[in-house]
Amino acid sequence: MENPLKQIVKIQKEGKAVGIYSCCSANEYVLRAVLERGRQTSSCVLIESTANQCDQYGGYTGMTPEMFRDFVYRLADETGFDRKLLFLGGDHLGPLTFASKEESEAMEEAQELIRCYVRAGFTKIHLDTSMRLKGDDPNSRLSDETIAARAALLAKTAEETFRNEVFSRYSDAIEPVYVIGSEVPVPGGQQAGSKELQITDPADFSRMLAVFEETFRKEGLEHAWNNVIAAVVQPGVEERDSGCVEYSREKAEAICAAGKACRTLVLEGHSTDYQTRIKLREMVEDGIAVLKVGPALTFAMREALYALAYCERELYGFRSSNFVEVLDDCMSRHPEYWQKHYTGSEKEIGLKRKYSFSDRCRYCMPDSEVKAAKDLMLDHLKDGVPLNLLSQFMPIQYRKVREGTLENKPEALIKDHIGSVIDDYLYATKQELLFGKGERI
Repeated sequence: MENPLKQIVKIQKEGKAVGIYSCCSANEYVLRAVLERGRQTSSCVLIESTANQCDQYGGYTGMTPEMFRDFVYRLADETGFDRKLLFLGGDHLGPLTFASKEESEAMEEAQELIRCYVRAGFTKIHLDTSMRLKGDDPNSRLSDETIAARAALLAKTAEETFRNEVFSRYSDAIEPVYVIGSEVPVPGGQQAGSKELQITDPADFSRMLAVFEETFRKEGLEHAWNNVIAAVVQPGVEERDSGCVEYSREKAEAICAAGKACRTLVLEGHSTDYQTRIKLREMVEDGIAVLKVGPALTFAMREALYALAYCERELYGFRSSNFVEVLDDCMSRHPEYWQKHYTGSEKEIGLKRKYSFSDRCRYCMPDSEVKAAKDLMLDHLKDGVPLNLLSQFMPIQYRKVREGTLENKPEALIKDHIGSVIDDYLYATKQELLFGKGERI
């Protein structure tokens, strides 16, 4: 069955400013919030896992693609979200986490990664082969020809896996669509000391597309090429510790014009976190129809947890969970999660560990001590937060509780706070227009 995500291209090329946002997170609070907002607004939901998050060995989450799929499906069922409106994607799929190996071994691992994602029913596949492997010249950028040849190998693997192992068993299975290009930081965000952000050059973009198309057709991958729905570009956005590089229509005009001139695909923007809803809508209007977001969602979750921790401390004093301190202690014990991203004095780094927009503390959330502190805090507040404290620390949720539209329970308060970020993306993408009454277009 043709992938419904291809409708994004069709509608965009008709001149309609409609797109989709992609939730790039494995956090349960975030995923529940995304699914609940999708149900409430009759919107489709796209959830993506990165190559380092879930792979054939478990990734840093400990989940294979199949396990992640089952995890998301369980949450969808528990929240009452229609699976017909749910899409799973794989981000930066390729030799990213195997780059220390020689090309033959790295690409074998990458092929198995692709097989795992396609077998598990992921239908949006980002083919990312832009990284240098052992044996590649460390002082020069990979050529478009090399990147395209490696991507074609992975596309062939995906096509064969779908045809022989998925479609052969399920005749109504949705075939995968592909995303190419990778003019963004590696998963996890911009690293300290990285080179200055550069907007994609339209000439480079056009050449990349031409080389990819020629390579795919030469390898007999016309069908796969026809299912390439997006190309990743850098439109000039990126989060920073205490802000973001804001989208500028003027600066991105040339690359967006090049994207609109291409009738077969749209542009995909990564690291769109912390853009205003107005800027996000401008991006969709300018043809950046797929908006990736991750840290902003877990940052909102962390904000909500901190707010609840402050409420708890006022109520319980020395008997409180000390959630904020426990989380920061975990960060201090695991500098590998943030030291490539945070620089400055000891005081500055301490502030960034807690409050940086790049939100590296998300990697410590699964820690057993952090989870225990969080669970104790939520148990202390299980009967609700006193309204005067809720007004002080979560004023937006306070108003909703008073109006009777939000339950005064900690989990509901957390998800609603995350939902404020989601609402910005729903405003920008208008993705409820992609579907009608739960039916596939």
